[in-house]
Amino acid sequence: MFSFFKEKSRDHEFYAPSSGKLTKITEIEDPVFSSRMLGDGYRIEPDEGTIYSPVYGTITTIFPTKHAIGIRTKANDEVLVHIGIDTVELQGKPFEMFVKKGDKVTPKTKIAAVDLEMLKELNKPSTIIVVYTNRPSIEAFDELSTKTVVMGEKLGVLNKFPAK
Repeated sequence: MFSFFKEKSRDHEFYAPSSGKLTKITEIEDPVFSSRMLGDGYRIEPDEGTIYSPVYGTITTIFPTKHAIGIRTKANDEVLVHIGIDTVELQGKPFEMFVKKGDKVTPKTKIAAVDLEMLKELNKPSTIIVVYTNRPSIEAFDELSTKTVVMGEKLGVLNKFPAK
């Protein structure tokens, strides 16, 4: 009856987790990501090392090596935020976490930081990859174009989760 007082649902929106250059996941040098083997998504070549949540949700996983964070949205999307390429072998050294499992997050929540200079010195790409691991190919990501984005910028809206 009073639904016009309710805030619009943001369960399907996705945002830039960092400022930098947005490109399609298919343009990543790593075939595990570019082939969409883990799921569909997008990437950002960051201008700075602070990383925010790309969605509204709950932290489900923080990898022991701190290079990746799992988030579940209210719409049951499983989102993986992967920091850098081949960074698992760094055993967490260039990363700092600001969240823990169970924390609620929004696109204004700082979830991690990475030392971009250290990655550069180690010759590791600093690419931030956002992957929806429990969905097949997602049309909204095909519509993304290469451009410069700012942290927290709304990038798009997903269609509702397909029925099983």
